[in-house]
Amino acid sequence: RVGKIAKLLQDSDSNIADVGSAVPEGDIEAGKKSTRSKRKKKKSCLPDTTSNQTPLQKNLQRLGVKIGIFAILVCLLVFIIGVAINVQDLDNPDSPSWLYMILIAVTLAVAAIPEGIPLCVTISLSTGCSDMVKKNVLVRRIAAVETLGCASVICTDKTGTLTEGKMTMVKMWASGQDFEITGKGFNPTEGNITFSESGNDAAAAPGVLSTLASAVLCCNTRVEEETDENDGTTKWVPYGNSSEAPIIVAAGKVGLWTKEMGPDMPRVFEVPFSSSRKMMLCVTETKNAQGSKALAQQKLAPFFEGGKSPNFLANVKGAPNFILKDCDSWTTPEGKVVPLTEEDKANVLAKVDELSSQALRVLAVAARPINEMPFDPNDKDIDMSTDQKFISLVKQPGLVLLGLVASIDPERDGVPQAVLDAKAGHIRVVMITGDYLPTAKAIAHNVNILLPGDDESACALDCGNLRPNGEYLSNVEIDLLTKTVKVFARAQPEDKLEIVKSLQRQNKVSAMTGDGVNDAPALKKADIGVAMGIQGTEVAKGASDMILTDDNFCSIVTAVEKGRIIYSGIQKFVAFILSVHFAEVLQIFLCIVAQIPIMRTPLQILFLILVTDLPPSVALGMERVVRNILHDRPRPKEQPIVLWWQWQGIIANGLILSATTIAVYIWALSFYVDDYTVDSILARVRAESPDCTGDNCFTPNGTTTIESLSYARTSAFISLVWSENVRAYTSRSFTEPIWVDMFSNTAMQKAIFFAQIALYCAVFIPGLSDQILRLYGKEIGWEGWVAAILGALGTVTLCELYKFVCKEQVRRAEAKVAEDLRLAEEERERHAEERQRSMAASRTKEPDSAEPAAVPVDVKST
Repeated sequence: RVGKIAKLLQDSDSNIADVGSAVPEGDIEAGKKSTRSKRKKKKSCLPDTTSNQTPLQKNLQRLGVKIGIFAILVCLLVFIIGVAINVQDLDNPDSPSWLYMILIAVTLAVAAIPEGIPLCVTISLSTGCSDMVKKNVLVRRIAAVETLGCASVICTDKTGTLTEGKMTMVKMWASGQDFEITGKGFNPTEGNITFSESGNDAAAAPGVLSTLASAVLCCNTRVEEETDENDGTTKWVPYGNSSEAPIIVAAGKVGLWTKEMGPDMPRVFEVPFSSSRKMMLCVTETKNAQGSKALAQQKLAPFFEGGKSPNFLANVKGAPNFILKDCDSWTTPEGKVVPLTEEDKANVLAKVDELSSQALRVLAVAARPINEMPFDPNDKDIDMSTDQKFISLVKQPGLVLLGLVASIDPERDGVPQAVLDAKAGHIRVVMITGDYLPTAKAIAHNVNILLPGDDESACALDCGNLRPNGEYLSNVEIDLLTKTVKVFARAQPEDKLEIVKSLQRQNKVSAMTGDGVNDAPALKKADIGVAMGIQGTEVAKGASDMILTDDNFCSIVTAVEKGRIIYSGIQKFVAFILSVHFAEVLQIFLCIVAQIPIMRTPLQILFLILVTDLPPSVALGMERVVRNILHDRPRPKEQPIVLWWQWQGIIANGLILSATTIAVYIWALSFYVDDYTVDSILARVRAESPDCTGDNCFTPNGTTTIESLSYARTSAFISLVWSENVRAYTSRSFTEPIWVDMFSNTAMQKAIFFAQIALYCAVFIPGLSDQILRLYGKEIGWEGWVAAILGALGTVTLCELYKFVCKEQVRRAEAKVAEDLRLAEEERERHAEERQRSMAASRTKEPDSAEPAAVPVDVKST
């Protein structure tokens, strides 16, 4: 509970809470002090990562630098060679060679630099985010989508993520007796409570009544019957904490209702549940004149036994092991309070283990009668901390243990299979929960996080072992634990942060889920912070990279798969666009070196780049499905966007495009111009009359040499566009044949259709074709179109044949990655063992030893 706003901060000049400030628990009284306050720069516990670049951004930046250097070198080389051999512009023979080569070099610079990559990346990421929203995943940072493809560890909460978050109480233990609870859902009017042994009704058992009554007085949750306006059906709906709802429902089965007990036994003080205290306390009054004394004597008989008449009752519920530490007595089946021995405590803990091993979440309920409050609960200015108030209410004497309540939270549909899918994709799933260790292990088995062959001693851990003396273990010791542990029980929010740091020291890319305010540092630190959309606080959402709108673990696995598909699409269009740009530059370069007429004009080059190359590139980044991509290994975070075997594929496919297009161009020069070399064609242009026709021209078809050269360029241009279009289809997979899911990408069909329409507009529309682009689709005749088709067929055939080579390269690359990971893991283990031995040796030395301590190994750098 927090007092007035003047108590928020001791500094009277800073008693201002900004609009939108969250109060995650307890109560607060606030008032407007002034609307003219000076805003000061605030410090935050969350690291500022706004300037950090994602791996994709870094890879694209490095790739851009390489391409830029390559483009500059190519342009300089082309310019120098062109000027050296005196390449002339056949369309304007009188212009100087250096001027023409400057124009060609600049155009090649545009062709060499794939300026469409940033656009394609943005479109791919944005459409991927849009698709994820349909899968209940809201991405807050668009550039973080690709990080999902790197995820190698998913650290997930249990309640509401792996499970439904709809707990139902099924068992109780009170006064040394076991009870069964029947019923379904949140309806308190269905089902009953019976003795486990006899099956008789236990609604009037003192242990049941006192345990549930005390628990209800320590709850802030209610269940209400509501009617659906559409179909008129009624259902019971909980409002409040999911852990308290089963208590309220079970209490209703024995006639204990919050709306009746609350007014008769008013609450005077509350200490909210905290992740460190693991308990909640509420003090209720039993001395007013409204009948609460009689109600208390009836429902909480053990505290009024023997004529006792306390004025207040401190009700506590929470983790059994924490509550038992403060208990010094308990109740018998007859309702009497007797001392609680160490043997009794051991038996209670054994019962907790028994219930927990059945995947039940167990809470302990205890109370303490109080005659006079040790402090004035209405005094907001009292000089006592919350912990001091709590201790004063539960100590001297201690609490009376009333009973245990055990609730089941069934796993969500699809979660066990989603966990197996993640493991098939070489992703380790780690559950981090505040539950008791046996409960956590049982649930982990149910959802396949722990498998039958797993060693539970190595795979499941109580987080108290991370901080045995209140201080966390060394980095090396924590790393040894987090390397194998799949289940962390009794976790606190700060434990999540240490687990994330440990995984990152091991070069793991981790996704961390969270919903509370205290989870924000871990969400911010994780490579992928995942907040809950339903149960999550605004602070957690603000610190996260993505939000699960349905709080479902299955959505995380779906997002990882989509992240891999998006990154795969980016790799494909980068490989495609680099191969076609490389081919276009290579074709011009070979024409200059071989001293044949350059096969395209600068305008034709620009048209190819902007109109016919770009749409298929964008479509490649919009792939919706990639077969078995979830079974691949997560890629290393620092892996370049273009791998060595992909560079080989870019060069090989660029050579194929160049070979087929140049072959068509050479045939077209022979068919339309009847000549190949620049010098002889230039001589014919100068000797030929500009308006010659028929036999007066030097060409076989009776047109001017310049026009015939344009025909040859047109045939090669059409062949290149078609070849690039079929190359786009072959680029949809590095290893699978072109006919596999050929028409599954509708964006590709639209892109190719647009590219074809643009091609026919460029070669047929008067003015655009003959005056601007100098392309003649009609004049080349059927021979030119057939040659273009043959060139495209040759391209698709050779590109498909190369996939056999590529498939073997991919296999070797994957084997090498696996081997590198194995060697890196062995190296980390070796350094960790050395550090462990060094630390063990240093602990055995005398305190006054003058021998210097061992130099620690930098685990992160190794």
